[in-house]
Amino acid sequence: MGDVRGGCCPPMDLFRSERMQLVQLIIPMESAHLTVSYIGDLGLLQFKDLNSDKSPFQRTYAAQIKKSGEMARKLRFFKDQMLKAGFSPSTKPEARSDIDVDDLGVKLGELEVELIEMNANGEKLQRGYNELVEYKLVLQKAGEFFTSAQRSATAEQREMELRQTGEESIETPLLQEQETSTDLSKQVKLGFITGLVPREKSMAFERILFRATRGNVFLKQVPVEDPVTDPVSGEKMEKNVFVIFYSGERAKNKILKICEAFGANRYPFAEDLGKQALMITEVSGRISELKTTIDAGLLHRDNLLRTIGDQFEQWNLKVKKEKSIYHTLNMLSLDVTKKCLVAEGWSPVFATKQIQVALQRAAFDSNSQVGAIFQVLHTRESPPTYFRTNKLTSAFQEIVDAYGVAKYQEANPGVYTIITFPFLFAVMFGDWGHGICLLLGTLFFIVREKKLSSQKLGDITEMTFGGRYVILMMSLFSIYTGLVYNEFFSVPFELFGRSAYACRDLSCRDATTIGLIKVRDAYPFGVDPAWHGSRSELPFLNSLKMKMSILLGVAQMNLGIILSYFNATFFGNSLNIWFQFIPQMIFLNSLFGYLSLLIIVKWCTGSQADLYHIMIYMFLSPTDELGENQLFPGQKTVQLVLLLLALVSVPWMLLPKPFLLKKQHENRHQGQSYAALQSTDESLHSEANHDSHGHEEFEFSEIFVHQLIHTIEFVLGAVSNTASYLRLWALSLAHSELSVVFYEKVLLLAWGFNNIIILIVGIIVFIFATVGVLLIMETLSAFLHALRLHWVEFQNKFYEGDGYKFYPFSFALFDNEDD
Repeated sequence: MGDVRGGCCPPMDLFRSERMQLVQLIIPMESAHLTVSYIGDLGLLQFKDLNSDKSPFQRTYAAQIKKSGEMARKLRFFKDQMLKAGFSPSTKPEARSDIDVDDLGVKLGELEVELIEMNANGEKLQRGYNELVEYKLVLQKAGEFFTSAQRSATAEQREMELRQTGEESIETPLLQEQETSTDLSKQVKLGFITGLVPREKSMAFERILFRATRGNVFLKQVPVEDPVTDPVSGEKMEKNVFVIFYSGERAKNKILKICEAFGANRYPFAEDLGKQALMITEVSGRISELKTTIDAGLLHRDNLLRTIGDQFEQWNLKVKKEKSIYHTLNMLSLDVTKKCLVAEGWSPVFATKQIQVALQRAAFDSNSQVGAIFQVLHTRESPPTYFRTNKLTSAFQEIVDAYGVAKYQEANPGVYTIITFPFLFAVMFGDWGHGICLLLGTLFFIVREKKLSSQKLGDITEMTFGGRYVILMMSLFSIYTGLVYNEFFSVPFELFGRSAYACRDLSCRDATTIGLIKVRDAYPFGVDPAWHGSRSELPFLNSLKMKMSILLGVAQMNLGIILSYFNATFFGNSLNIWFQFIPQMIFLNSLFGYLSLLIIVKWCTGSQADLYHIMIYMFLSPTDELGENQLFPGQKTVQLVLLLLALVSVPWMLLPKPFLLKKQHENRHQGQSYAALQSTDESLHSEANHDSHGHEEFEFSEIFVHQLIHTIEFVLGAVSNTASYLRLWALSLAHSELSVVFYEKVLLLAWGFNNIIILIVGIIVFIFATVGVLLIMETLSAFLHALRLHWVEFQNKFYEGDGYKFYPFSFALFDNEDD
């Protein structure tokens, strides 16, 4: 691809993408790692994958990538542990030191083993602690139950003994004597199980026990006041202490299975009160010891994690670099001697010297006896597109790239978008009060951009922060157009002098009915404040903004067609100049260029001519006299000539180009004409296809249909695109009227009540309505409409956007990427 810069093309960095070259590097094996590392620091070379036919496991450095991936896994584990412990890795800059990757791998492995062991011990101790806490609760609650039961049993026994020693009465049960005289060895021995069950499962637990044992159990539950940590799950939950009395081994086995199913933790319990007190004392002592041990373990673990956190970022960057270096080395191919690696990739022409210096430095630092070889390859492959941007221009370039990445070295609309995009936004958003609010909001992001760029922001905030310079330009242009419209939250001010109009009398009763009279020279800048509130305000602003929209639209569409001429000249495509640029300029300006001229003439002369009537009858009755609609002498003749030129330009676009392309194809294959690589036509889809397939048959019908579609699209688009620019008028009017409604129907209405509470409420409603509707919804609406005008109405005149971005191998991108 040659750099065919002519005098027609402005020498701007953004106007055309950087000149690119396909380079080949032959790198000795011993210096390959360091070479790729230095190229990554440089960030100006996009490597091509020369091993695309191999799977990742068949490549040379698969083992090293696996090792780097393992180290990255360990670092992610450390980060998770630090976040769980409640602190993040240190972001303070560490003194850079050359870390050996092998030593780092060993160190990370040792730290991981130590941390896993500490976690396992900590979990084991914590589980034991939680079990002891539950055990203590069981001892306390169940002990209370057994104590109260023993007291009541003792009281009943005493009562029974007193009853037996007393005189027998007729009411004494006949079986009483038999029951009391029963042999104690034949009495049923009851067993019991104690533990805790989650409170939410307690009712179901009781019901299942009753059904499984057919009611042959006695269950006592006591709720625990505070939530306890479950030893198994580690979660805090509300629980009940239970005691189950049963009879027989079968019942016991059923109860144990039910406890296991319901996640009930069982604990041993002694009936003897002395033993219970002893066990409580013992458990309390063990709890205290475990608590001290756990606290010491956590402190040691936190110290270890803080030590890791201090060096985490340095280690993480090192591992990321290593992994990316080996990924890149896997894209290189081995030469026949197995002693060198061969790399191919795209780089900007201006980076040649820098890459060569990096290669020499890598050879020297790695003590390689042989230096790397750098050579430029000649190819017909289309290079990637690369624009050098800064903080201001990158956001506008992203707006263009969202539509499509520019083809290699075609005219870039991003240059003009920097001005036209915020300007068209401001035409729809013209209010210098609202513009100042936007400016203050974006200045907050710009002043704090260094701090905010290093923080994790929400989706909407991050999007707004990324477009802060776009919003800055939009706010500045909004202030300008607001001054032109003379609107400050819909209120006009006499900023540039006194109004040219005055009332007919002192009372100003007729200001909104009969109107005002002109008493001095015209207002020097923008709309005269006297128009505000007058009876002719809406017709005047409607006419002004509608005509202004057409002028701006025709000017921008003409710019798009002129840029297509620059593209055709740059790529040496004379067909596009003679049979695309010229007829398109003639057609557009014969109709809508002429309409723009009529608007300006009408403004200058103050004529009352009806422009609708002129344009309609220019087509319907071109030979009729214009009468009172004539704006200048010879207008009828000019209209006839322009109409004839518009009609001629349609077949001019449609017919000659397909036949000339067919003739060029035939001459090329008969050897009658040869074209250098640099002059290959790349702007036409047809020629791009057939240049890449040199001996394909020329499909004339396909080319003709393509040209027919292109012609129809332009002719109809000239009308629809011009009408589309009327959205500038519609949205500007809507924004202005909404501002008036909020000001008059909210703020002034609240002011008229002479009540401080109503006034405060009115001010709050006005602020929220202004921010919510005018500063957020209207901003988004105007932004999207300006985006559409650039993507559809402007860029379709010249922009193909079928290129692909330049993605160099660069370590600088790691800051913006997550692993």
